[in-house]
Amino acid sequence: MVDVEKTLKILEKVPLFKNLKKRQLQNLAKIFVARPCEPGEVIVPQGRAGYGFFVIVSGKAEAVVEQENGEKTVVNTFDPGDFFGELALLDGGPRTATVVAVEPTQCLIMPRENFLGALRRDGDMAVAIMVELSNRFRKVLDRL
Repeated sequence: MVDVEKTLKILEKVPLFKNLKKRQLQNLAKIFVARPCEPGEVIVPQGRAGYGFFVIVSGKAEAVVEQENGEKTVVNTFDPGDFFGELALLDGGPRTATVVAVEPTQCLIMPRENFLGALRRDGDMAVAIMVELSNRFRKVLDRL
């Protein structure tokens, strides 16, 4: 179980949720669960179906992509306030990278089923999040 007020303060800083009202953030804060991770621990494995959305509260993690030939490449680093798994919230598709804690790390996790339930209950929240996701994807595509 998480402290809803502490979780709310963290979520207020997550760019994906920047257009949400305080009431909506409070509702989301209630559906997160806490997960501590030790250095070297796999937070999510590449190729496995996406379970949910992760926010790094403390510590550090790396996203590592393993090629078919076994070569591994660090493609992203996550520090406190960073997040990953936003695509898994929508489609539950396979993880594109393994995320590994590189030091003691505390994560907040929002399971996909809980997120979808929250969106069904609050259409305005769903629209605000979808708009921000679209903006993020456009920025990525503009860099290609």
